[in-house]
Amino acid sequence: MRINWSVRPIAHMYWVKKNKFDLDSDIYPYWTIFAVEEGRFAYRILDQEGEAGFGSLVVCPPETRFYRRTLEPVTFHFLQFAWEQEPDPDEWQQLCGKLNISDIERLASDFRYLRRQKLEQDEAAMARIQHMVNDLWRLVEMERSLQEEKDRVAKYDDGKILKAARFIDANAYGPIDMRNLALSLQLSPVQLTRRFHEAYGLPPSDYATKLRLDRASRLLLETDLNIDNIARICGYENGFYFSRLFRKKRGIPPSQYRNTHRV
Repeated sequence: MRINWSVRPIAHMYWVKKNKFDLDSDIYPYWTIFAVEEGRFAYRILDQEGEAGFGSLVVCPPETRFYRRTLEPVTFHFLQFAWEQEPDPDEWQQLCGKLNISDIERLASDFRYLRRQKLEQDEAAMARIQHMVNDLWRLVEMERSLQEEKDRVAKYDDGKILKAARFIDANAYGPIDMRNLALSLQLSPVQLTRRFHEAYGLPPSDYATKLRLDRASRLLLETDLNIDNIARICGYENGFYFSRLFRKKRGIPPSQYRNTHRV
């Protein structure tokens, strides 16, 4: 089952330079996050334990003993929430304990907006808190996906597939002969496709298509080029084929994508 990362906030409190937790441990009826802005604390949840500071979210499932001890004065957001779609029990292990976020600029921005809501509990404030908490989980999701991709590449790649990916990166907007690429790596086309899919999660031809459409999406939003010109820049012979492919892969025609997302 794929995790639905959307959540509904229940409570938010903001603590500044707390020298000591009032309780060494507690059990909460809801999913709970300690999101640290400054300082450090030690924690233990189920079989996980460690230290947490800025860049970490410590997540405790409901009805679970949460042990904690300050190591230095800690400033943190206390957040309680419910999942829009409750995860299965076998997924809890992926969601509790310390979750690290490396995009500290985005994390600091979320914290800054959360601080503005610290004394508000009305409907509008809770809607804004929901947006921020969901963004925290999206950061976890995106960084986890990137790590999973790196792990797949490390597991299945012996250097040849990385060379193939780099070749496609450099030549994605022109014709690519996948058969010749495979032979240049001393692989059969079937071996290249299978091993590339294992490492990157999609076949090399789809990988090239994604690069083309990602570039096309940027051009649609950042330039006034017409569809035919964008198609040629991205490696397609004409705007008709490009438009049909874009709609198939992205769900809407390129002109609608431009009108909907451009600001």
